[in-house]
Amino acid sequence: MAISVETFFLAPGAEGTLQSQIQQMIAEGILSGRFRKGEKLPSSRRLAAHLGVSRITVTLAYTELLASDYLESRNRSGYYVSENAPEPPDFPPRHPRRDMIDWSRALGQRFTGGATLDKPQDWYSYRYPFIYGQTDPRLFDHANWRQCALQALGQKDFQALTTDYHDQDDPRLVEFILRHTLPRRGILAEPSEILVTMGAQNALWLTAQVLLTQRRTAAIEDPCFPALRDILTQSRCHVAPVPVDRDGLPPEALPAQADVIFTTPSHQCPTNATMPLARRQALLTRAREIDALIVEDDYEFEMAFLSTPSPALKSLDQDGRVIYAGSFSKSIFPGLRLGYLVGPKPFIREARALRASVLRHPPGHVQRTAAYFLSLGHYDSLIRRMGTVFARRRNVMEMALAAQGLTVAGRGAHGGSSIWMRAPEGVDTRALESVLRAKSVLIEPGHPFFHGDAPPKSYYRLAYSSIASARIPEGVTLIARSIAAQGSLVPSGQ
Repeated sequence: MAISVETFFLAPGAEGTLQSQIQQMIAEGILSGRFRKGEKLPSSRRLAAHLGVSRITVTLAYTELLASDYLESRNRSGYYVSENAPEPPDFPPRHPRRDMIDWSRALGQRFTGGATLDKPQDWYSYRYPFIYGQTDPRLFDHANWRQCALQALGQKDFQALTTDYHDQDDPRLVEFILRHTLPRRGILAEPSEILVTMGAQNALWLTAQVLLTQRRTAAIEDPCFPALRDILTQSRCHVAPVPVDRDGLPPEALPAQADVIFTTPSHQCPTNATMPLARRQALLTRAREIDALIVEDDYEFEMAFLSTPSPALKSLDQDGRVIYAGSFSKSIFPGLRLGYLVGPKPFIREARALRASVLRHPPGHVQRTAAYFLSLGHYDSLIRRMGTVFARRRNVMEMALAAQGLTVAGRGAHGGSSIWMRAPEGVDTRALESVLRAKSVLIEPGHPFFHGDAPPKSYYRLAYSSIASARIPEGVTLIARSIAAQGSLVPSGQ
């Protein structure tokens, strides 16, 4: 690999001869780890022209570095970082400067500090990854996704690949959502009522920005998706958490001042509760009474392998007050970052303008690849395959949980990809998670899902989307043993 000549520059006001400055510049690059062994340096002619010095000055600097074994010369090929060059230190180099900015005053807004979910990047290296929302490479349709991506790179799709859509979307993807995805949820819409987003989280952010102000109130489920709570906190609106029960969000508990209601009726996050049809009707009635809008996050309806999913809340809406958020990131793969919003034209128009000002549109190649994957039937085949495997894994997990005497706090009525769990009182699942990591077991502590400064400590989530059935019983056994060990350390009376 060749080192770009643009990475070299002489610091203004530097002391010493030009030759010594060039030597120091290259030596520091090697010692800092920026220049690595075997990488080729620019030719003396090219570096001299770039720095505005004579070629002999660069040649003499290279010669000195050759003598000290920082560089090596290869016949008719040029200069390379020597295989015997000094190793960079294990610690990062310190910058010889002081940060004179008071960042506590300079930052206009803060976006850190929330109770977020910890998603290990190396989750796949764990033997028992009960981790939610990751793709199992044994299930994903690599061959057909690759074929669709190649097809989207073809000359016929050149415009879809290269066009600046500005505030628009790939018409093929929009057409599939209109004709195939939404009808499965009982929803009818027009192209002007759909906006493609960078996943469901981006859809929720756009919705919050368009609908909420500092004077408005958002009602949210408690517990809920932590990123939604962060989004609403950043919007500076009033947040009214409403505790959920075994059927999800109770309409009668909604405050009269709520302007926007965020809910996950088909698969409550994280308890997995499914809202019955009667309660859905009651929720629409309550929203009408207080003149509130409803944002329906239908993030996992495709994983309904136990029974047919309930109709979407939006399919029951007669007032136009429900805004629907869907996603392909859960069912295809999370790195796809592709979702969509369905709502009344005035709302979609403003959300589209906001999206255009922030990121214009999701990449055209991604949209067209997804459109091919969906329309050619590969998506439906993937969903069926995942449903079959998830049903088997869920059955194995439920038997293992029962055998170990672990308490299930919530399971999806139609399917899903996780089970909501509760440890005995006094067991802190944050400490439990740390203990289990050392045993190559990954779980998700439940505290980030709850609102308030003192969330319950005993809840946790176990997903079966990324762990083979054969490993589930042993992993559950390790969890049960660790819970028992931590419980024995809890003083009596707690």
